[in-house]
Amino acid sequence: MSVRKELRSRAWFARQDQNGFYYRSWLKNSGIPQDQFDGRPVIGICNTWSELTPCNTHFKTLADHVRWGILEAGGFPLEFPVTSLGETMLRPTAMLYRNLASMDVEESIRANPLDGVVLLMGCDKTTPALLMGAASVDVPSIGISAGPMLRGVYQGKYIGSGTNTISMSEQLRSGEITLSQYHEAEAGMHRSHGTGMTMGTASTMACLVEALGISLPGNAAIPAVDARRNLLARESGRRIVDLVKQDVVMSRIITRQALENAVRVNAGIGGSTNAVIHLIALARRMGLPFTLDDWNDLGRNVPCLLNIMPSGKFLMEDFFEAGGLPAIIRELGEHDLLHREALTVNGRSLWDNNRDAPCWNREVIHPFGAPFKADGGIVVLKGNLAPDGALLKPSAATPALLQHTGRAVVFESIEDLRTRINDEALDVDETCVMVLKNCGPKGYPGMAEVGNLPLPPNLLKRGITDMVRISDARMSGTAYGTVVLHCAPEAAVGGPLALVQSGDLIALDVRQRSLSLLVSEDELERRRAAFIPAVPAATRGYVKLYVDHVLQANEGADLDFLVGGSGSGVPRDNF
Repeated sequence: MSVRKELRSRAWFARQDQNGFYYRSWLKNSGIPQDQFDGRPVIGICNTWSELTPCNTHFKTLADHVRWGILEAGGFPLEFPVTSLGETMLRPTAMLYRNLASMDVEESIRANPLDGVVLLMGCDKTTPALLMGAASVDVPSIGISAGPMLRGVYQGKYIGSGTNTISMSEQLRSGEITLSQYHEAEAGMHRSHGTGMTMGTASTMACLVEALGISLPGNAAIPAVDARRNLLARESGRRIVDLVKQDVVMSRIITRQALENAVRVNAGIGGSTNAVIHLIALARRMGLPFTLDDWNDLGRNVPCLLNIMPSGKFLMEDFFEAGGLPAIIRELGEHDLLHREALTVNGRSLWDNNRDAPCWNREVIHPFGAPFKADGGIVVLKGNLAPDGALLKPSAATPALLQHTGRAVVFESIEDLRTRINDEALDVDETCVMVLKNCGPKGYPGMAEVGNLPLPPNLLKRGITDMVRISDARMSGTAYGTVVLHCAPEAAVGGPLALVQSGDLIALDVRQRSLSLLVSEDELERRRAAFIPAVPAATRGYVKLYVDHVLQANEGADLDFLVGGSGSGVPRDNF
Protein backbone atom coordinates (compact mmCIF):
# COMPACT_ATOMS: atom_id res chain seq x y z
CA MET A 1 0.00 0.00 0.00
CA SER A 2 1.11 3.55 -0.64
CA VAL A 3 2.12 5.74 2.28
CA ARG A 4 0.91 9.31 2.61
CA LYS A 5 3.88 11.67 2.23
CA GLU A 6 2.36 14.38 4.38
CA LEU A 7 -0.62 14.35 6.70
CA ARG A 8 -3.39 16.92 6.23
CA SER A 9 -2.94 17.98 9.85
CA ARG A 10 0.63 19.13 9.19
CA ALA A 11 -0.76 22.16 7.39
CA TRP A 12 -2.02 23.26 10.82
CA PHE A 13 0.43 21.88 13.36
CA ALA A 14 3.84 21.68 11.65
CA ARG A 15 4.26 25.38 10.97
CA GLN A 16 6.50 27.39 13.32
CA ASP A 17 4.93 30.81 12.87
CA GLN A 18 2.05 32.86 14.19
CA ASN A 19 -0.53 30.50 12.71
CA GLY A 20 1.13 27.39 14.13
CA PHE A 21 1.32 29.07 17.54
CA TYR A 22 -2.39 29.83 17.30
CA TYR A 23 -3.46 26.29 16.31
CA ARG A 24 -1.31 24.48 18.88
CA SER A 25 -1.79 26.88 21.75
CA TRP A 26 -5.57 26.71 21.81
CA LEU A 27 -5.50 22.90 21.96
CA LYS A 28 -2.96 23.01 24.78
CA ASN A 29 -5.66 24.53 27.00
CA SER A 30 -7.04 20.97 27.21
CA GLY A 31 -3.75 19.58 28.47
CA ILE A 32 -2.46 18.43 25.08
CA PRO A 33 1.34 18.03 25.33
CA GLN A 34 3.72 19.28 22.64
CA ASP A 35 4.61 15.78 21.44
CA GLN A 36 1.05 15.24 20.22
CA PHE A 37 1.90 17.68 17.43
CA ASP A 38 4.99 15.77 16.33
CA GLY A 39 3.47 14.23 13.21
CA ARG A 40 1.06 11.72 14.67
CA PRO A 41 -2.09 11.09 12.63
CA VAL A 42 -4.90 13.28 13.90
CA ILE A 43 -8.08 11.20 14.05
CA GLY A 44 -11.52 12.73 14.31
CA ILE A 45 -14.15 10.88 16.31
CA CYS A 46 -17.35 11.96 14.60
CA ASN A 47 -20.02 11.59 17.27
CA THR A 48 -23.81 11.68 16.79
CA TRP A 49 -24.58 11.34 20.51
CA SER A 50 -27.72 13.15 21.60
CA GLU A 51 -30.34 12.70 24.28
CA LEU A 52 -32.83 13.39 21.50
CA THR A 53 -31.56 10.32 19.65
CA PRO A 54 -32.31 7.34 21.93
CA CYS A 55 -30.50 4.88 19.63
CA ASN A 56 -27.21 6.74 20.18
CA THR A 57 -27.29 7.55 23.89
CA HIS A 58 -24.35 5.24 24.69
CA PHE A 59 -22.01 6.96 22.22
CA LYS A 60 -20.08 8.84 24.91
CA THR A 61 -18.86 5.49 26.22
CA LEU A 62 -18.28 4.15 22.71
CA ALA A 63 -16.26 7.27 21.81
CA ASP A 64 -14.04 6.74 24.87
CA HIS A 65 -13.17 3.24 23.69
CA VAL A 66 -12.35 4.61 20.24
CA ARG A 67 -10.14 7.26 21.85
CA TRP A 68 -8.17 4.66 23.83
CA GLY A 69 -7.62 2.63 20.67
CA ILE A 70 -6.34 5.67 18.79
CA LEU A 71 -3.94 6.57 21.59
CA GLU A 72 -2.69 2.99 21.83
CA ALA A 73 -1.85 3.04 18.11
CA GLY A 74 0.01 6.35 18.34
CA GLY A 75 -2.70 8.62 17.00
CA PHE A 76 -3.99 11.96 18.26
CA PRO A 77 -7.80 11.73 18.85
CA LEU A 78 -10.09 14.73 18.64
CA GLU A 79 -13.82 14.17 19.10
CA PHE A 80 -16.34 16.43 17.39
CA PRO A 81 -20.15 16.53 17.24
CA VAL A 82 -22.33 16.63 14.16
CA THR A 83 -26.07 16.82 13.62
CA SER A 84 -27.78 13.82 15.23
CA LEU A 85 -30.79 12.39 13.44
CA GLY A 86 -33.18 10.50 15.68
CA GLU A 87 -35.87 8.75 13.70
CA THR A 88 -37.95 8.33 16.84
CA MET A 89 -38.30 12.01 17.79
CA LEU A 90 -37.49 14.22 14.83
CA ARG A 91 -40.37 15.82 12.92
CA PRO A 92 -41.47 15.78 10.19
CA THR A 93 -38.94 13.04 9.37
CA ALA A 94 -35.23 12.46 9.91
CA MET A 95 -34.86 11.94 6.17
CA LEU A 96 -35.49 15.66 5.61
CA TYR A 97 -32.22 16.32 7.45
CA ARG A 98 -30.04 13.48 6.15
CA ASN A 99 -28.46 15.73 3.53
CA LEU A 100 -27.99 18.55 6.04
CA ALA A 101 -26.18 16.19 8.43
CA SER A 102 -24.01 14.95 5.56
CA MET A 103 -23.01 18.55 4.84
CA ASP A 104 -22.15 19.01 8.52
CA VAL A 105 -19.92 15.92 8.41
CA GLU A 106 -18.25 16.89 5.14
CA GLU A 107 -17.47 20.44 6.16
CA SER A 108 -16.36 19.47 9.68
CA ILE A 109 -13.83 17.03 8.27
CA ARG A 110 -12.57 19.29 5.51
CA ALA A 111 -12.27 22.45 7.62
CA ASN A 112 -10.38 20.83 10.49
CA PRO A 113 -6.89 19.27 10.87
CA LEU A 114 -8.10 15.68 10.49
CA ASP A 115 -6.19 12.91 8.74
CA GLY A 116 -8.80 10.22 9.24
CA VAL A 117 -12.17 9.79 10.91
CA VAL A 118 -14.11 7.23 12.95
CA LEU A 119 -17.83 7.55 12.29
CA LEU A 120 -20.17 6.77 15.20
CA MET A 121 -23.56 6.14 13.65
CA GLY A 122 -26.73 4.45 14.76
CA CYS A 123 -30.25 5.72 14.26
CA ASP A 124 -31.42 5.27 10.69
CA LYS A 125 -30.31 8.42 8.89
CA THR A 126 -27.07 9.06 10.79
CA THR A 127 -25.49 6.10 9.00
CA PRO A 128 -26.02 7.27 5.41
CA ALA A 129 -25.43 10.89 6.42
CA LEU A 130 -22.02 10.13 7.92
CA LEU A 131 -21.03 7.85 5.05
CA MET A 132 -22.08 10.43 2.46
CA GLY A 133 -20.29 13.28 4.22
CA ALA A 134 -17.06 11.33 4.69
CA ALA A 135 -17.21 10.03 1.12
CA SER A 136 -17.36 13.58 -0.21
CA VAL A 137 -14.03 14.35 1.48
CA ASP A 138 -12.52 10.89 0.85
CA VAL A 139 -10.28 10.58 3.87
CA PRO A 140 -9.50 7.25 5.60
CA SER A 141 -12.65 6.29 7.50
CA ILE A 142 -14.07 3.53 9.68
CA GLY A 143 -17.71 3.16 10.65
CA ILE A 144 -18.96 1.90 14.01
CA SER A 145 -22.68 1.26 14.35
CA ALA A 146 -24.60 1.68 17.58
CA GLY A 147 -25.62 -1.96 17.72
CA PRO A 148 -29.15 -3.22 18.30
CA MET A 149 -30.86 -3.03 21.67
CA LEU A 150 -31.87 -6.15 23.58
CA ARG A 151 -34.99 -8.10 22.66
CA GLY A 152 -38.29 -6.50 23.55
CA VAL A 153 -40.39 -8.50 26.00
CA TYR A 154 -44.14 -8.34 26.59
CA GLN A 155 -46.18 -10.85 28.60
CA GLY A 156 -43.39 -13.41 28.36
CA LYS A 157 -43.00 -13.12 24.60
CA TYR A 158 -40.40 -11.35 22.48
CA ILE A 159 -41.55 -8.27 20.57
CA GLY A 160 -39.69 -6.16 18.05
CA SER A 161 -39.39 -2.41 17.66
CA GLY A 162 -41.40 -0.99 14.80
CA THR A 163 -42.82 -4.30 13.65
CA ASN A 164 -44.86 -4.96 16.78
CA THR A 165 -45.45 -1.25 17.22
CA ILE A 166 -47.34 -1.37 13.93
CA SER A 167 -49.17 -4.64 14.62
CA MET A 168 -50.16 -3.66 18.16
CA SER A 169 -51.33 -0.24 16.99
CA GLU A 170 -53.63 -2.03 14.54
CA GLN A 171 -54.81 -4.30 17.38
CA LEU A 172 -55.61 -1.23 19.48
CA ARG A 173 -57.55 0.34 16.60
CA SER A 174 -59.55 -2.85 16.08
CA GLY A 175 -60.26 -3.29 19.80
CA GLU A 176 -58.19 -6.49 20.25
CA ILE A 177 -56.08 -5.01 23.06
CA THR A 178 -56.68 -2.32 25.65
CA LEU A 179 -54.85 0.96 26.09
CA SER A 180 -53.36 -0.40 29.34
CA GLN A 181 -51.90 -3.39 27.49
CA TYR A 182 -50.59 -1.04 24.82
CA HIS A 183 -48.72 1.00 27.45
CA GLU A 184 -47.39 -2.19 29.05
CA ALA A 185 -45.86 -3.18 25.70
CA GLU A 186 -44.29 0.28 25.34
CA ALA A 187 -42.42 -0.21 28.61
CA GLY A 188 -41.03 -3.60 27.62
CA MET A 189 -40.16 -3.02 23.99
CA HIS A 190 -37.18 -0.67 24.23
CA ARG A 191 -35.23 -1.70 27.34
CA SER A 192 -31.59 -0.92 26.60
CA HIS A 193 -29.34 1.40 24.63
CA GLY A 194 -29.16 0.73 20.92
CA THR A 195 -31.08 0.79 17.68
CA GLY A 196 -34.26 -1.10 16.90
CA MET A 197 -33.75 -4.86 17.19
CA THR A 198 -35.67 -5.85 14.07
CA MET A 199 -34.23 -5.73 10.54
CA GLY A 200 -35.33 -2.13 10.17
CA THR A 201 -33.32 0.54 8.42
CA ALA A 202 -30.84 1.02 11.29
CA SER A 203 -30.00 -2.70 11.43
CA THR A 204 -30.00 -2.93 7.63
CA MET A 205 -27.56 -0.05 7.29
CA ALA A 206 -25.33 -1.51 10.02
CA CYS A 207 -25.22 -4.73 8.00
CA LEU A 208 -24.42 -2.84 4.82
CA VAL A 209 -21.63 -0.89 6.53
CA GLU A 210 -20.05 -4.26 7.28
CA ALA A 211 -20.82 -5.66 3.81
CA LEU A 212 -19.26 -2.59 2.19
CA GLY A 213 -16.10 -3.26 4.16
CA ILE A 214 -16.08 0.15 5.82
CA SER A 215 -16.32 -1.38 9.32
CA LEU A 216 -14.45 -4.14 11.07
CA PRO A 217 -16.04 -7.61 10.87
CA GLY A 218 -18.85 -8.19 13.35
CA ASN A 219 -20.08 -4.60 13.36
CA ALA A 220 -23.62 -5.35 12.22
CA ALA A 221 -25.17 -7.38 15.01
CA ILE A 222 -23.24 -7.09 18.31
CA PRO A 223 -25.83 -5.73 20.77
CA ALA A 224 -25.24 -2.17 21.89
CA VAL A 225 -24.80 -3.16 25.53
CA ASP A 226 -22.57 -6.18 24.86
CA ALA A 227 -18.94 -5.60 25.93
CA ARG A 228 -17.84 -6.81 22.51
CA ARG A 229 -19.31 -3.62 20.99
CA ASN A 230 -16.83 -1.63 23.11
CA LEU A 231 -14.01 -3.94 22.02
CA LEU A 232 -14.94 -3.34 18.38
CA ALA A 233 -14.77 0.40 19.03
CA ARG A 234 -11.33 0.13 20.59
CA GLU A 235 -10.00 -2.02 17.73
CA SER A 236 -11.48 0.46 15.25
CA GLY A 237 -9.59 3.27 16.97
CA ARG A 238 -6.37 1.34 16.57
CA ARG A 239 -7.05 0.42 12.96
CA ILE A 240 -7.88 3.92 11.71
CA VAL A 241 -4.34 5.03 12.59
CA ASP A 242 -2.93 2.32 10.31
CA LEU A 243 -5.33 3.29 7.52
CA VAL A 244 -4.05 6.85 7.64
CA LYS A 245 -0.43 5.73 7.60
CA GLN A 246 -1.16 3.44 4.64
CA ASP A 247 -3.26 6.08 2.84
CA VAL A 248 -6.30 3.79 2.51
CA VAL A 249 -8.89 6.42 1.71
CA MET A 250 -12.61 5.71 1.61
CA SER A 251 -12.73 5.33 -2.16
CA ARG A 252 -10.33 2.39 -1.86
CA ILE A 253 -12.98 0.55 0.15
CA ILE A 254 -16.32 1.67 -1.26
CA THR A 255 -16.03 0.64 -4.87
CA ARG A 256 -18.50 -0.58 -7.44
CA GLN A 257 -17.74 -4.14 -6.29
CA ALA A 258 -18.46 -3.22 -2.68
CA LEU A 259 -21.81 -1.70 -3.67
CA GLU A 260 -22.76 -4.84 -5.57
CA ASN A 261 -21.88 -6.90 -2.50
CA ALA A 262 -24.11 -4.67 -0.37
CA VAL A 263 -27.11 -5.16 -2.68
CA ARG A 264 -26.84 -8.92 -2.47
CA VAL A 265 -26.29 -8.90 1.27
CA ASN A 266 -29.38 -6.72 1.59
CA ALA A 267 -31.32 -9.42 -0.24
CA GLY A 268 -29.82 -12.12 1.94
CA ILE A 269 -30.96 -10.41 5.14
CA GLY A 270 -34.33 -9.21 3.81
CA GLY A 271 -33.16 -5.64 4.37
CA SER A 272 -35.01 -2.34 4.31
CA THR A 273 -36.18 -0.59 1.14
CA ASN A 274 -34.56 2.54 2.54
CA ALA A 275 -31.18 1.02 1.77
CA VAL A 276 -31.86 1.61 -1.92
CA ILE A 277 -32.15 5.37 -1.64
CA HIS A 278 -29.15 5.64 0.70
CA LEU A 279 -26.73 3.53 -1.34
CA ILE A 280 -27.64 5.34 -4.54
CA ALA A 281 -26.94 8.67 -2.83
CA LEU A 282 -23.62 7.35 -1.46
CA ALA A 283 -22.55 6.03 -4.86
CA ARG A 284 -23.33 9.34 -6.53
CA ARG A 285 -21.25 11.19 -3.92
CA MET A 286 -18.34 8.97 -4.93
CA GLY A 287 -18.92 9.27 -8.67
CA LEU A 288 -19.76 5.59 -9.05
CA PRO A 289 -22.35 4.44 -11.60
CA PHE A 290 -25.16 2.83 -9.62
CA THR A 291 -28.89 2.91 -10.35
CA LEU A 292 -32.24 1.31 -9.58
CA ASP A 293 -31.63 -1.08 -12.44
CA ASP A 294 -28.54 -2.35 -10.61
CA TRP A 295 -30.66 -3.07 -7.55
CA ASN A 296 -33.15 -4.94 -9.72
CA ASP A 297 -30.55 -6.99 -11.58
CA LEU A 298 -28.20 -7.76 -8.69
CA GLY A 299 -30.90 -8.65 -6.20
CA ARG A 300 -32.90 -10.85 -8.55
CA ASN A 301 -33.15 -14.47 -7.39
CA VAL A 302 -31.01 -13.89 -4.29
CA PRO A 303 -32.74 -15.78 -1.46
CA CYS A 304 -33.53 -14.34 1.94
CA LEU A 305 -31.58 -16.45 4.45
CA LEU A 306 -32.47 -14.62 7.65
CA ASN A 307 -35.59 -15.37 9.68
CA ILE A 308 -36.01 -12.01 11.39
CA MET A 309 -38.75 -9.43 11.86
CA PRO A 310 -40.42 -7.92 9.90
CA SER A 311 -40.13 -10.78 7.39
CA GLY A 312 -39.75 -13.50 10.05
CA LYS A 313 -39.94 -14.02 13.81
CA PHE A 314 -36.48 -13.58 15.37
CA LEU A 315 -34.64 -10.42 16.46
CA MET A 316 -31.14 -8.96 16.08
CA GLU A 317 -29.90 -10.47 19.33
CA ASP A 318 -30.84 -13.89 17.95
CA PHE A 319 -29.06 -13.03 14.70
CA PHE A 320 -25.89 -12.16 16.61
CA GLU A 321 -26.00 -15.33 18.68
CA ALA A 322 -26.55 -17.41 15.51
CA GLY A 323 -23.39 -16.07 13.86
CA GLY A 324 -24.31 -12.60 12.67
CA LEU A 325 -23.58 -11.13 9.25
CA PRO A 326 -20.38 -13.16 8.71
CA ALA A 327 -22.53 -16.30 8.43
CA ILE A 328 -24.71 -14.64 5.77
CA ILE A 329 -21.66 -13.43 3.84
CA ARG A 330 -20.19 -16.94 3.91
CA GLU A 331 -23.40 -18.46 2.51
CA LEU A 332 -23.59 -15.92 -0.32
CA GLY A 333 -19.87 -16.07 -1.04
CA GLU A 334 -19.85 -19.85 -1.29
CA HIS A 335 -22.42 -19.54 -4.09
CA ASP A 336 -20.45 -16.92 -6.05
CA LEU A 337 -22.83 -14.06 -5.30
CA LEU A 338 -20.18 -11.76 -3.86
CA HIS A 339 -16.96 -10.15 -5.02
CA ARG A 340 -14.78 -12.03 -2.57
CA GLU A 341 -11.68 -9.96 -3.24
CA ALA A 342 -13.28 -6.66 -2.18
CA LEU A 343 -10.98 -4.82 0.25
CA THR A 344 -12.14 -4.05 3.79
CA VAL A 345 -10.80 -1.64 6.39
CA ASN A 346 -8.91 -4.32 8.33
CA GLY A 347 -6.68 -4.79 5.26
CA ARG A 348 -8.08 -8.19 4.36
CA SER A 349 -10.57 -9.14 1.67
CA LEU A 350 -14.24 -9.64 2.43
CA TRP A 351 -13.81 -13.36 1.84
CA ASP A 352 -10.72 -13.69 4.02
CA ASN A 353 -12.74 -12.16 6.85
CA ASN A 354 -15.73 -14.45 6.45
CA ARG A 355 -14.80 -17.68 4.67
CA ASP A 356 -14.76 -19.71 7.91
CA ALA A 357 -17.64 -17.95 9.66
CA PRO A 358 -19.74 -20.40 11.72
CA CYS A 359 -23.51 -20.58 11.99
CA TRP A 360 -24.88 -21.69 15.35
CA ASN A 361 -28.62 -21.70 14.64
CA ARG A 362 -30.09 -22.73 11.30
CA GLU A 363 -33.57 -21.72 12.37
CA VAL A 364 -32.36 -18.12 12.42
CA ILE A 365 -29.82 -18.18 9.55
CA HIS A 366 -30.91 -20.63 6.89
CA PRO A 367 -28.51 -22.35 4.49
CA PHE A 368 -28.49 -21.20 0.88
CA GLY A 369 -30.01 -24.49 -0.28
CA ALA A 370 -32.98 -24.18 2.08
CA PRO A 371 -33.59 -20.42 2.34
CA PHE A 372 -36.05 -18.73 4.64
CA LYS A 373 -37.70 -17.16 1.58
CA ALA A 374 -36.89 -17.77 -2.06
CA ASP A 375 -36.60 -14.12 -3.07
CA GLY A 376 -35.09 -11.59 -0.71
CA GLY A 377 -34.19 -8.96 -3.26
CA ILE A 378 -35.97 -5.64 -3.47
CA VAL A 379 -38.03 -5.50 -6.66
CA VAL A 380 -37.92 -2.42 -8.89
CA LEU A 381 -41.25 -1.91 -10.65
CA LYS A 382 -41.72 0.21 -13.74
CA GLY A 383 -44.66 1.11 -15.92
CA ASN A 384 -46.83 4.09 -16.75
CA LEU A 385 -47.50 4.67 -13.04
CA ALA A 386 -43.80 4.81 -12.14
CA PRO A 387 -41.71 5.37 -15.28
CA ASP A 388 -38.59 6.08 -13.20
CA GLY A 389 -39.23 3.21 -10.85
CA ALA A 390 -40.93 2.14 -7.64
CA LEU A 391 -39.94 -0.42 -5.01
CA LEU A 392 -41.51 -3.44 -3.34
CA LYS A 393 -40.03 -5.83 -0.77
CA PRO A 394 -41.29 -9.35 -1.62
CA SER A 395 -40.06 -10.93 1.60
CA ALA A 396 -42.43 -8.70 3.60
CA ALA A 397 -45.38 -8.98 1.20
CA THR A 398 -48.34 -11.35 0.90
CA PRO A 399 -47.60 -13.78 -1.95
CA ALA A 400 -51.20 -13.82 -3.17
CA LEU A 401 -51.10 -10.05 -3.73
CA LEU A 402 -47.91 -9.97 -5.81
CA GLN A 403 -50.06 -10.19 -8.95
CA HIS A 404 -53.17 -8.11 -8.39
CA THR A 405 -55.51 -5.73 -10.18
CA GLY A 406 -57.76 -3.54 -8.08
CA ARG A 407 -59.80 -0.39 -7.84
CA ALA A 408 -57.91 2.65 -6.59
CA VAL A 409 -58.93 4.36 -3.37
CA VAL A 410 -57.02 7.63 -3.48
CA PHE A 411 -55.81 9.87 -0.66
CA GLU A 412 -54.44 13.18 -1.94
CA SER A 413 -52.18 13.80 1.07
CA ILE A 414 -51.26 12.41 4.47
CA GLU A 415 -53.81 14.76 6.02
CA ASP A 416 -56.50 13.41 3.70
CA LEU A 417 -55.56 9.88 4.73
CA ARG A 418 -55.75 10.66 8.44
CA THR A 419 -59.10 12.39 8.03
CA ARG A 420 -60.81 9.59 6.10
CA ILE A 421 -59.12 6.27 6.95
CA ASN A 422 -61.29 5.59 10.04
CA ASP A 423 -64.54 6.60 8.35
CA GLU A 424 -66.88 3.60 8.37
CA ALA A 425 -68.43 4.97 5.17
CA LEU A 426 -65.14 4.78 3.24
CA ASP A 427 -65.81 2.89 0.01
CA VAL A 428 -63.08 0.27 0.26
CA ASP A 429 -62.70 -3.49 0.44
CA GLU A 430 -59.74 -5.86 0.53
CA THR A 431 -59.53 -6.05 -3.28
CA CYS A 432 -58.89 -2.32 -3.60
CA VAL A 433 -55.53 -0.62 -4.07
CA MET A 434 -54.92 2.19 -1.60
CA VAL A 435 -53.03 5.13 -3.14
CA LEU A 436 -51.33 7.93 -1.22
CA LYS A 437 -50.05 11.00 -3.08
CA ASN A 438 -47.81 13.96 -2.34
CA CYS A 439 -45.52 12.25 0.16
CA GLY A 440 -42.32 12.16 -1.90
CA PRO A 441 -39.12 14.19 -1.46
CA LYS A 442 -40.77 17.52 -2.37
CA GLY A 443 -44.43 16.81 -1.68
CA TYR A 444 -43.89 15.90 1.98
CA PRO A 445 -40.50 17.54 2.35
CA GLY A 446 -38.22 14.74 3.46
CA MET A 447 -40.26 11.82 2.06
CA ALA A 448 -41.64 10.52 5.34
CA GLU A 449 -42.15 6.88 6.28
CA VAL A 450 -45.91 6.88 5.71
CA GLY A 451 -46.07 4.50 2.75
CA ASN A 452 -47.40 1.54 4.74
CA LEU A 453 -50.89 3.01 4.96
CA PRO A 454 -52.96 1.75 7.91
CA LEU A 455 -55.83 -0.47 6.90
CA PRO A 456 -59.41 0.75 7.44
CA PRO A 457 -60.81 -0.45 10.80
CA ASN A 458 -63.81 -2.14 9.19
CA LEU A 459 -61.42 -4.41 7.28
CA LEU A 460 -59.22 -5.04 10.33
CA LYS A 461 -62.28 -6.18 12.25
CA ARG A 462 -62.95 -8.73 9.50
CA GLY A 463 -59.42 -10.13 9.87
CA ILE A 464 -57.92 -8.46 6.78
CA THR A 465 -54.21 -7.89 7.46
CA ASP A 466 -52.83 -6.77 4.10
CA MET A 467 -53.80 -4.88 0.95
CA VAL A 468 -51.86 -3.47 -1.97
CA ARG A 469 -50.77 0.05 -1.09
CA ILE A 470 -48.96 2.48 -3.41
CA SER A 471 -47.31 5.82 -2.72
CA ASP A 472 -44.35 8.08 -3.47
CA ALA A 473 -43.41 7.87 0.23
CA ARG A 474 -40.98 5.62 2.07
CA MET A 475 -41.81 3.17 4.84
CA SER A 476 -39.95 2.10 7.93
CA GLY A 477 -37.69 -0.87 7.44
CA THR A 478 -39.58 -2.46 10.32
CA ALA A 479 -42.86 -2.34 8.37
CA TYR A 480 -44.40 -5.12 6.33
CA GLY A 481 -47.10 -5.75 3.76
CA THR A 482 -47.62 -5.56 0.01
CA VAL A 483 -46.50 -1.97 -0.20
CA VAL A 484 -45.24 -0.18 -3.32
CA LEU A 485 -42.97 2.74 -2.43
CA HIS A 486 -40.81 5.54 -3.87
CA CYS A 487 -42.93 6.00 -7.02
CA ALA A 488 -40.89 8.26 -9.28
CA PRO A 489 -41.41 10.90 -10.41
CA GLU A 490 -43.43 11.83 -7.34
CA ALA A 491 -46.93 13.28 -7.50
CA ALA A 492 -45.90 16.76 -6.35
CA VAL A 493 -43.81 17.34 -9.48
CA GLY A 494 -46.42 15.95 -11.84
CA GLY A 495 -45.49 12.28 -11.86
CA PRO A 496 -48.19 9.89 -13.07
CA LEU A 497 -49.19 9.14 -9.48
CA ALA A 498 -50.67 12.65 -9.39
CA LEU A 499 -53.15 11.66 -12.12
CA VAL A 500 -54.69 8.65 -10.36
CA GLN A 501 -58.34 9.02 -9.37
CA SER A 502 -60.48 6.84 -7.13
CA GLY A 503 -62.10 4.14 -9.22
CA ASP A 504 -59.19 3.74 -11.65
CA LEU A 505 -57.86 0.23 -12.08
CA ILE A 506 -54.23 -0.42 -11.14
CA ALA A 507 -52.35 -3.59 -12.07
CA LEU A 508 -49.38 -4.87 -10.04
CA ASP A 509 -47.32 -7.75 -11.40
CA VAL A 510 -44.17 -8.35 -9.39
CA ARG A 511 -43.02 -11.25 -11.53
CA GLN A 512 -43.11 -8.98 -14.60
CA ARG A 513 -41.70 -6.04 -12.57
CA SER A 514 -44.61 -3.88 -13.72
CA LEU A 515 -46.93 -1.29 -12.20
CA SER A 516 -49.62 0.03 -14.51
CA LEU A 517 -52.47 2.51 -14.36
CA LEU A 518 -55.18 1.07 -16.61
CA VAL A 519 -56.41 4.38 -17.96
CA SER A 520 -56.24 5.50 -21.60
CA GLU A 521 -53.48 7.83 -22.67
CA ASP A 522 -56.04 10.36 -23.92
CA GLU A 523 -57.64 10.51 -20.49
CA LEU A 524 -54.25 10.84 -18.81
CA GLU A 525 -53.38 13.71 -21.13
CA ARG A 526 -56.62 15.46 -20.16
CA ARG A 527 -55.79 15.04 -16.47
CA ARG A 528 -52.21 16.14 -17.01
CA ALA A 529 -53.36 19.38 -18.59
CA ALA A 530 -55.44 20.15 -15.51
CA PHE A 531 -52.71 19.24 -13.01
CA ILE A 532 -51.79 21.84 -10.38
CA PRO A 533 -48.52 21.18 -8.48
CA ALA A 534 -48.87 20.60 -4.75
CA VAL A 535 -45.31 21.33 -3.66
CA PRO A 536 -45.48 22.99 -0.23
CA ALA A 537 -44.35 26.59 -0.07
CA ALA A 538 -40.99 26.63 1.73
CA THR A 539 -40.02 30.22 2.41
CA ARG A 540 -36.81 30.09 4.40
CA GLY A 541 -33.93 28.14 5.86
CA TYR A 542 -32.87 24.60 5.17
CA VAL A 543 -36.34 23.40 4.16
CA LYS A 544 -36.39 25.89 1.30
CA LEU A 545 -32.89 24.82 0.26
CA TYR A 546 -34.06 21.20 0.37
CA VAL A 547 -37.25 21.69 -1.63
CA ASP A 548 -35.45 23.78 -4.24
CA HIS A 549 -32.63 21.28 -4.77
CA VAL A 550 -33.68 17.77 -3.75
CA LEU A 551 -33.49 15.06 -6.40
CA GLN A 552 -36.05 12.33 -6.93
CA ALA A 553 -36.02 9.03 -5.05
CA ASN A 554 -34.48 7.06 -7.91
CA GLU A 555 -31.51 9.47 -7.78
CA GLY A 556 -31.01 9.05 -4.04
CA ALA A 557 -32.96 12.14 -2.88
CA ASP A 558 -29.67 13.99 -2.40
CA LEU A 559 -29.34 17.71 -3.05
CA ASP A 560 -28.33 18.31 -6.65
CA PHE A 561 -25.27 20.38 -5.72
CA LEU A 562 -23.91 17.66 -3.42
CA VAL A 563 -23.57 14.98 -6.08
CA GLY A 564 -19.87 14.19 -6.49
CA GLY A 565 -17.15 14.88 -3.93
CA SER A 566 -14.82 17.77 -3.30
CA GLY A 567 -11.79 15.84 -2.06
CA SER A 568 -9.61 16.26 1.01
CA GLY A 569 -7.68 19.33 -0.01
CA VAL A 570 -6.72 21.69 2.80
CA PRO A 571 -8.80 24.92 2.92
CA ARG A 572 -7.17 28.34 2.70
CA ASP A 573 -5.48 29.58 5.86
CA ASN A 574 -7.38 32.01 8.08
CA PHE A 575 -4.45 34.42 8.49
